[in-house]
Amino acid sequence: MARYAVNDAGVARCLELIAAKQYVLDSDWGQVQPSAEAQNRYLERHSWTEYAGWHLGLTEGANDETKARYAFVHGDLRRVHRSGLIACVYRASEWRHKAVELAAHDLLQELDRTAGIG
Repeated sequence: MARYAVNDAGVARCLELIAAKQYVLDSDWGQVQPSAEAQNRYLERHSWTEYAGWHLGLTEGANDETKARYAFVHGDLRRVHRSGLIACVYRASEWRHKAVELAAHDLLQELDRTAGIG
């Protein structure tokens, strides 16, 4: 099973988006998560650094500047999605990637505070 480290750049980018209110509170993550084709189109116009900012995890042992390096996408490559953060918490928890799970949980709490939820 792959192992993941928290991607500090992805956490920082997510916090920036939340602070700028660039988020979607209600969405079906299965419908809005970026497909492989959408990710390829994004990489045609953006740097690997920008691409990395959309992911909360880094695959240990994978080469930089490959899609395999980045995991736990939190948005649609334009805005952070609450459903995306929930999916990150769930997936990281399910596969026992505790550091990523906790980072995603903290971001979800920040989004909810910023949006006035709860």
